[in-house]
Amino acid sequence: MREHKITILAIGGHVGDMELTAGGVLASHSLKGDRIVTLALTAGERGVPAGRDMAEYREQKVNEAKAFAEMLGGEAIVFDTPDGELQDNEENRFKVCDVIREVRPNIIITHFKNSMHKDHMTTHRIVNDARFFAGLPSFQRELPAFFASKLYYAENWEDAVDYKPYVYVDFSQEAYDLWVKAVSLHWFVTGSTSFPYLEYYKHLARVRGIEARKEFAETFMIPEESMRLRQSEL
Repeated sequence: MREHKITILAIGGHVGDMELTAGGVLASHSLKGDRIVTLALTAGERGVPAGRDMAEYREQKVNEAKAFAEMLGGEAIVFDTPDGELQDNEENRFKVCDVIREVRPNIIITHFKNSMHKDHMTTHRIVNDARFFAGLPSFQRELPAFFASKLYYAENWEDAVDYKPYVYVDFSQEAYDLWVKAVSLHWFVTGSTSFPYLEYYKHLARVRGIEARKEFAETFMIPEESMRLRQSEL
């Protein structure tokens, strides 16, 4: 474990988004002693299995988020907003701002800007502005200002348009195994018939690892204004 611990806040539109797309890296950091917090702006309950009650499935999703976070020694937060009804407004920006000020993360991970899913795109815009609001003392809230210095956008098959891997973060077999065990607690990851989530992301972690000349890896984009390589000579 490193001497100086960092805090990572992973923010998804639904329970399971960040656990799937950034879970290997989150597991890796947890094994290093870092603090992991997940925030889902909705539970993602509209993916309810046929014949199941949606309210009961929402409760299940919240419990799955908590179980994943607990396996990584972390914490899970799920907002009450109904799935599919996430509004692109200032109220939600300040709700996320308040979480950022409470958690005080060194790193935020969220969705890339383009997606086939409107909740993902809305989450991207909310998080970008909430990070800005959280860092400005002139936005007076209950908690003092805090600026998360690093922001990453996770690779998601639903957010693929114009996504180009920019940062590769590798992780060990131990982190991979922990991630697979934790993410498999989510019903949709192993039980959904609409998309083979676990198979896809397990293979993607291996492919990205090969590209990075490592065993496993996940990739991320960063804000365009941060895409600068600084050096004094070639």
